[in-house]
Amino acid sequence: MLYITLAILFVASIFFMLGKVRSDLVAMCALLLLMLFGILTPTEALAGFSNSVVIMMVGLFVVGAGIFRTGLAKMISSRILQLAGSSENKLFVLVMLTTASVGAFISNTGTVAVMMPIVVSLAANANINPSRYLMPLAFASSLGLFTLISTPPNLVIQDVLVRSGNDPLSFFSFAPIGLVCLVIGLMYLFFASKLLVGKDNAAASNKKQGKSLRELEKEYNLRQQTVLIHISKDSPLIDKSLSELKIATVYKVSLSKVVRGNGGGRFRMKNEELLAGPGTILRACDEIHCHGSREDIEHFVKENDLHVKSGHGRAFADFQDSGIAEVYILPNSSLVNRTIRDSKFREEFNVNVLGIKRQKEYQTYDFQDTKLHSGDAMLIQGRWKDIANLSDRQDDLVLVGQPLREAAKVTLDQKAPIAALIMLGMIVCMASNLLPSVTAVLIAAVLMVVTGCLRNVEEAYKSINWESIVLIGAMLPMSTAFEKTGAAVLISDGLVGQLGKLGPYALLAGIYFTTSILTLFISNTATAVLFAPIALHSAVSMAVSPLPFLFAVAVAASLCFASPFSTPPNALVMNVGRYDFMDYVRIGGPLQIIMGIILVLLLPLLFPF
Repeated sequence: MLYITLAILFVASIFFMLGKVRSDLVAMCALLLLMLFGILTPTEALAGFSNSVVIMMVGLFVVGAGIFRTGLAKMISSRILQLAGSSENKLFVLVMLTTASVGAFISNTGTVAVMMPIVVSLAANANINPSRYLMPLAFASSLGLFTLISTPPNLVIQDVLVRSGNDPLSFFSFAPIGLVCLVIGLMYLFFASKLLVGKDNAAASNKKQGKSLRELEKEYNLRQQTVLIHISKDSPLIDKSLSELKIATVYKVSLSKVVRGNGGGRFRMKNEELLAGPGTILRACDEIHCHGSREDIEHFVKENDLHVKSGHGRAFADFQDSGIAEVYILPNSSLVNRTIRDSKFREEFNVNVLGIKRQKEYQTYDFQDTKLHSGDAMLIQGRWKDIANLSDRQDDLVLVGQPLREAAKVTLDQKAPIAALIMLGMIVCMASNLLPSVTAVLIAAVLMVVTGCLRNVEEAYKSINWESIVLIGAMLPMSTAFEKTGAAVLISDGLVGQLGKLGPYALLAGIYFTTSILTLFISNTATAVLFAPIALHSAVSMAVSPLPFLFAVAVAASLCFASPFSTPPNALVMNVGRYDFMDYVRIGGPLQIIMGIILVLLLPLLFPF
């Protein structure tokens, strides 16, 4: 069984490095082989998917999505961007220092989940490829080894020390090591990270297609043309359809949508948004989005006993359920020489026309009887799905941009303070051990949905990167297989037996690099659990202090950069940064070796034999 386990691990590693097959599929195949050969029972094999680290990663993806969706990531990133100015290098240093500082007090997995949407937003605002930042972000979260709670391996060696009758470590025992690691890592990654940008810059080099929602809003001056109006209980508009009222004809005011409260709670539906059409019947307490000149809207409001809820310049800010886009009229379109009114645009396409652009002139109200010409641009408004469907009408129209992508970018800015409180509460609970980390994360994830920081539960599910979850869940049981077959003990005992004769420095180097290599294939926590007792036993047998050996185990297990699945932070950024296995080997491998050499020399100076 020992050789079968090693063979499975070896073959899986080859596939990981080649990158021809998805990493999660490789991990699942390796797990199935361990079950088929009877090395692991089904219960042992599937235990990885119930591991607290995996469950916590699921919750952290949801928390990260809430931070991004509410615009909190953009707000924080803009502050960091202000400090960095126009310097990409200064921005890199700030990201590294911020991540390492946060990672000193909460788990590195939690740090990356909180920082990742911030950094992605930061890179987008600065028009920089995020690939340069995401892998260093994951590494920086592990480099912040300043406290006892920075990473799980730190707690593992603390437990071994206490159980063996030694004095416990202080909260900042790791601070000198963390400072050295951060300085070395920052210096190395400052230059090495530039190689990540060159590998895939397609996203950054693509020409921008279409205008953003805010650009369209500004170009057509929508904020100054739009007012949100509340229908009072005494209004003569109540219980009448828009076709009866003929508001556009009588008042030269157009309605785009009606927002109607339905009394539902958070878990049913929020306010219902209705696209304004001829058959739309207005009700008391409805809120209607009106477009027109200030004078026309004032006339409309005064004559119909209405109340202006949000005036010019403030109403047109909600793109959550519906949005805007620009379409161009083609030369052979059936719409040419027809007016908006005659073309029945709303009835046929289920969208409203908010304005027309002809050459450099804009008409944003009183355009219902304007004849359309070839080359005219129209600003349309409607549900995102209906707007996207216009791309099928290629004989008549050209839809500019990708509406569904624009919809995905819309942030719920009004929820940003709530998301900030949830994130802060999660960090405090994790840092103070008020709650177990996994409990704090799951509570935060549920609160993101319940409080509306995410639109619905479906969006929460979609935010989870299942490839990373399956990868980690399938690889965690590998440590159980190593322990059951004696592979870990065979490797470590053989190494200790050979190097112990050469003195404590040689043994320290052997323990450090064996731990470092094994962490490439099984989780860092599992590696620390396996090697901490061996390190303690080796120190006692040589009659030297166990501290440098145990610190070597903790640091080597934490500072694993040459594999995407050795630590959860590495796995979290893999898909978002578009990295493959060899990127980690190419960038993280040299850093892991450099760290090992320096720390083997440094640890005995900080903690003498």
